[in-house]
Amino acid sequence: MTRVYLSPPDVGDPEREALLRAFDSNWIAPLGPEVDGFEIDMARSVEVPHAVALSSGTAALHLALVAMGVGPGEEVLVPTLTFAASANAVTYTGAKPVLVDSDPNTWTVDPDLVAAELARRARSHMLPAAVMTVDLYGQCADYDPILEICKSFGVPVIADAAEALGATYRGRPAGSLGEAAVLSFNGNKIITTSGGGMLVTRSEALAARVRHLATQAREAAVHYEHHDIGYNYRLSNLLAALGRAQLRSLSERVERRRRNNDLYRKALSELPGIELMPVAHYGEPNYWLSCVTIEPGDAGCDREDVRVALEAQDIESRPTWKPLHLQRAFAGAPTIGGSVASAIFERGLCLPSGSNLSERDLDRVVSTITKTLGSHRK
Repeated sequence: MTRVYLSPPDVGDPEREALLRAFDSNWIAPLGPEVDGFEIDMARSVEVPHAVALSSGTAALHLALVAMGVGPGEEVLVPTLTFAASANAVTYTGAKPVLVDSDPNTWTVDPDLVAAELARRARSHMLPAAVMTVDLYGQCADYDPILEICKSFGVPVIADAAEALGATYRGRPAGSLGEAAVLSFNGNKIITTSGGGMLVTRSEALAARVRHLATQAREAAVHYEHHDIGYNYRLSNLLAALGRAQLRSLSERVERRRRNNDLYRKALSELPGIELMPVAHYGEPNYWLSCVTIEPGDAGCDREDVRVALEAQDIESRPTWKPLHLQRAFAGAPTIGGSVASAIFERGLCLPSGSNLSERDLDRVVSTITKTLGSHRK
């Protein structure tokens, strides 16, 4: 029995050929024509003028914060329901994350809580240095109210769109919103460069600053001259070639993940206690991961029962993100709400969602969940 993975890389001959062309060109070290081309391709894809290819999405978040001047003693609003990298990048700068709960109708950060917190802080002259949104599991945050309230208080927005390439918000691509946005090409993402990420922005100055910092902040001199502390964060030319090949089939990858989600909705919607992650009315996700919640009182079993049953059939699944306010690493961080994110974690499960899943794979997942619920109810 072949293992079914949560979100494995989906690569083939086009990626292999692109890598070999880059290898044969002898552009092996970081930077090169494939990096330049990948930045142009990605900027065009997300409809912004500037893109900087980096070693990871986390590196992109870190440099976005640094380039915006976020530093020690400051605070950044971050959704609590997200991967730790979102808040880790804040701590790298010496700033502190302030964790904000989710909207139950979208699972993304609650705009009303953001607005209320900014208004409260404005009265005390303690506005945060930035607000970070997260496009969760491929679904965009609700940007219009967040951008409006942040603009009124003069607080920049950084969009963590690491999971959302190919999604849209009111017709606008994920990555095109906020002062800067961040994409990830980790091995489990909708397109991959093995490891890698990108910062995208409408600001030429911000892109130039990030590019400078990412190359050890080397000045334009014949010797190695440094006026700032820099970082070794640039993407390699070989990996950029892989990313360019992957990007060409982005729409097909999104469509296949949408197919997976549609099948899960049709097959699982009639099962008691099972609900899929809600789809927001304002956009179209890329369906990076299909997630369900399992209500034990109705299903007869809990999230962990289903996860263990899937694992017994050699099917990988994973609990939804454990909220940051429940993580030891962020103990004591100021938290706005938290009950919604906590409930999603307690009941939430991410199902296999890769663009290379076969119908047989999907049938195995659905059959195992159906049998598990049936056996527990008996």
